[in-house]
Amino acid sequence: MNFAQKILGAGIGIPLMLLMMLAMLILPLPPWLLDLLFTFNISLAVMVVLVSVYIERPLDFAAFPTVILVATLLRLGLNVASTRIVLLEGHAGGDAAGQVIKAFGDFVIGGNYVVGLIVFIILVIINFVVITKGAGRIAEVSARFTLDALPGKQMAIDADLNAGLLDQNQARERREYLSREADFYGAMDGASKFVRGDTIAGVLITFINILGGFVIGMTQHDLTASMAARNYTLLTIGDGLAAQIPALLLSTATAMVIARDSSAQNIGNEILVQLASNPRVLGITAGVIGLIALIPGMPNLAFFILAAALGGSAWMISKRASTEPTEEQPAEEAPVVDEDAEVSWDDVAPVDVLGLEIGYRLIPLVDKEQGGELMGRIRGVRRKFSQELGFLIPSVHIRDNLELAPAAYRLTLHGVEVGAGEVLPGREMAINPGTVYGDIEGIKTVDPAYGLDALWIDPEQREQAQTLGFTVVDIGTVIATHFSRLIQDHAQDLLGREEVSRLLEKLAEAAPAVAASLSPEPLPQVIVHKVLRNLLEERVPIRDIRTIAEILAEVGQQSQDADALTSSVRVGLGRSIVQQLCGAHEEIAVLTLEPELERILLNSWGSTQGSGFLEPGLAEQLRDGLAAAAEHQELQGGNPVLLVPPEIRKAIANFVKHTVAGLSVLAYSELPPQRQIKVVATVGA
Repeated sequence: MNFAQKILGAGIGIPLMLLMMLAMLILPLPPWLLDLLFTFNISLAVMVVLVSVYIERPLDFAAFPTVILVATLLRLGLNVASTRIVLLEGHAGGDAAGQVIKAFGDFVIGGNYVVGLIVFIILVIINFVVITKGAGRIAEVSARFTLDALPGKQMAIDADLNAGLLDQNQARERREYLSREADFYGAMDGASKFVRGDTIAGVLITFINILGGFVIGMTQHDLTASMAARNYTLLTIGDGLAAQIPALLLSTATAMVIARDSSAQNIGNEILVQLASNPRVLGITAGVIGLIALIPGMPNLAFFILAAALGGSAWMISKRASTEPTEEQPAEEAPVVDEDAEVSWDDVAPVDVLGLEIGYRLIPLVDKEQGGELMGRIRGVRRKFSQELGFLIPSVHIRDNLELAPAAYRLTLHGVEVGAGEVLPGREMAINPGTVYGDIEGIKTVDPAYGLDALWIDPEQREQAQTLGFTVVDIGTVIATHFSRLIQDHAQDLLGREEVSRLLEKLAEAAPAVAASLSPEPLPQVIVHKVLRNLLEERVPIRDIRTIAEILAEVGQQSQDADALTSSVRVGLGRSIVQQLCGAHEEIAVLTLEPELERILLNSWGSTQGSGFLEPGLAEQLRDGLAAAAEHQELQGGNPVLLVPPEIRKAIANFVKHTVAGLSVLAYSELPPQRQIKVVATVGA
């Protein structure tokens, strides 16, 4: 580690630089030190430009706004220090202010202060009017678009997390990246104002120096008007050029950083790939340059050389593209059927628990050699729900089906279709979550997982759609999200006897006494299976299998009714059920039933477990009242929860399952004692 790295690592590099700037503002500097500081300023500007070219993403140079501020302050300090020495020693000639200023005054502009003034003005115009103004506008728009697109990008991360495409750590990293991106572009918007102000200050300082030097030379040092104008103007223009060239480089670096996209590729390779990868473009350009070379009076040789270089590049790129081997997928050979062989049980194919059938245009999604990621995403969904629900989700058998439309897919459960959809390869789905701020062009569709309005858009419209509040996902995510919804809705059908046996085996390894007290006495495995299916049907995870087994072993001594056992388990799991629905808040917002309505329902369903008769008009009123109250609570930002007596909890849960989407039903006995209840609505009042 070198000396500079040690200083920066110790955290004293920036304070030392700030002290150096303060010294430049107060103390007179000798010419040799001024030369060193001007050289450092130019070196810093060149380094910043090169870093801006070679970074792959804007956030790879997250310190750039701070670098802009420090470099601007350094340059202003140099302007003050050089102004002091030019005005104090300018009468002595070009060597008075150091070799850097003299070199820019003599060599760069040939010692002609009129030419130097014109060159300086042109540089200022280029920097101020073109680069700085454009970079400032890009920074302003980028900051606004980045902040506007933040909610849509966060919802896309949540969608990927819910679909199992991301784990908690990856989602947290992406959210942190979005936060850093918003902070970066906001800081860049402010930093661009420093660059613009520095350019204006450079112009004012230069003209003040020229005027002040002219007056000082004539009044204090008895110089003639022409000598004073020549000496002070040359030194001032040299000083201005020495400061403006680094400023120009820094403005260019600012524009390059904020004008590039977020692809993981440095800008040099990106420009080369996008500008010079098409042989047709190079060939047509070579033809146009060759035609211009034929015009009389043109520098024919220069044009012909450039046309030949472009034409040769086009030919080489075209030849390389034609000679590259194309990867062809070997056609699957039809299985050879032995007509003389006897039919056996091997010819009976078992039904897949979970299946995904796709049209032929979607085959690249599952082909790793073609960059397909769908299998990995489905594996992520299985892993996520296996961890959340508490049992292993069966593997998914993916096959192509020529009977389907080319871009269609079908999800099956035990060989029966439970979901289907059609996607558009090459496009992305922009889902309207209900709060969008404008319209975007696209093909109207419906999200197959949740039935939300959506549009098929071009990938180039992703940023615009996210800015407007849409949640944008690719077709692989669409299918994976639909698959995750299938698991949520049919988790109880995925838990078979085999899975229950494996759960009990795992329990026997972790808690052998609990497993021994549960099965086969007092409860046979078939009853345990039924209870676990009931819990999953009501969206209660079974990952706390030890607590479930302890409750079943205790209550199973008195009853083997699966519904009664399920109610007892729910009471034991009340703390986790309530936390899953309402979070960790101490106060729980709930809906309740009007006492008279409760009494009627207890008389109708209390002793019949929901099989009793309910007058049709009352059933309709109950459904409408629950739906309205649940919708109102959802609008308030909470999960709708109905609190009822334990005797009718199961019956009402069955009643609202298919009529009031999203409404959860809890019994009084399932509430933890430390939670407080807040009644937000009473149904039937």
